[in-house]
Amino acid sequence: MATYDLGIHATGLTKSYGDLRVLHGIDLAVPCGSVLALLGPNGAGKTTAVRILATLTAPDSGAARVAGHDIAADRSRVRERISLTGQFAAVDELQTGAETLRMMGRLAGLNPRAARARADELLDRFGLADTANRTAKTYSGGMRRRLDLAASLVARPEVLFLDEPTTGLDPRSRQDLWDLVRELRADGTTVLLTTQYLEEADRLADRVAVLADGRIAAEGTPAELKSRVAGHRLDLTLTTRTAYEALAPHAVHHDPDELTLGLPTDGTAADVRSLLDELDPDRTAVDRFAVRSATLDDVFLALTGADR
Repeated sequence: MATYDLGIHATGLTKSYGDLRVLHGIDLAVPCGSVLALLGPNGAGKTTAVRILATLTAPDSGAARVAGHDIAADRSRVRERISLTGQFAAVDELQTGAETLRMMGRLAGLNPRAARARADELLDRFGLADTANRTAKTYSGGMRRRLDLAASLVARPEVLFLDEPTTGLDPRSRQDLWDLVRELRADGTTVLLTTQYLEEADRLADRVAVLADGRIAAEGTPAELKSRVAGHRLDLTLTTRTAYEALAPHAVHHDPDELTLGLPTDGTAADVRSLLDELDPDRTAVDRFAVRSATLDDVFLALTGADR
């Protein structure tokens, strides 16, 4: 794919803080108008990658282009074309919701009338029209989050970075945000989303990249990544701690409190019988079992070892 078809194109990005290497040469290629979900456990380097691509910090080595411009040589042009919503809402509590969005519009270069119209549009879109003239300090956590997200869209960015955007949102607001991301993608906006919610990535992302220890452990569509850990998972609840520990090395999912292990399977009766006979030939180790479809949780846990 040609670089000009990519909203985000990064090659060999590295970053260290003192002796701590956070990124080990990551590569990303995000087509224009698509959504990439960046997954990984805490400390994997997700936020550092976002900060580099959003020109907030410089990489130690490597290069990247965002919205067609080099993040080092054309930093100001990159910033004109992107927006970033961080993990926590950052709004002025002494301004009203309407004042916040109008101010952002003026900072983005809109004239007063256009800034007011854009603010009204976004207040309505995010369900804040009825509270537009209240100060942000009177807003609930979810309302502040929605206002923060609205502010990031005032300038209609070509590339939007969402760093765990649904933190603090209630289920309805979270669903509304998902709908918004789908609308942005349909309008041609490129979105890079970091999230701890695997369901979120599964529903929204065209492609998923899994970060582990500062490296891309895997990348592909949600379906492709699920196929890497098999199409289904066989969950075994063991009879004793000894049986659990004996079979744990074979598993991709571990729940020591419930003595439950998950193993990849193709879901057929023949494969399930074969696994049970192989792992529990004496029929004394397994108390019960269940077969279910693989999810991105399974991919995440298999690639990062996050539950071990």
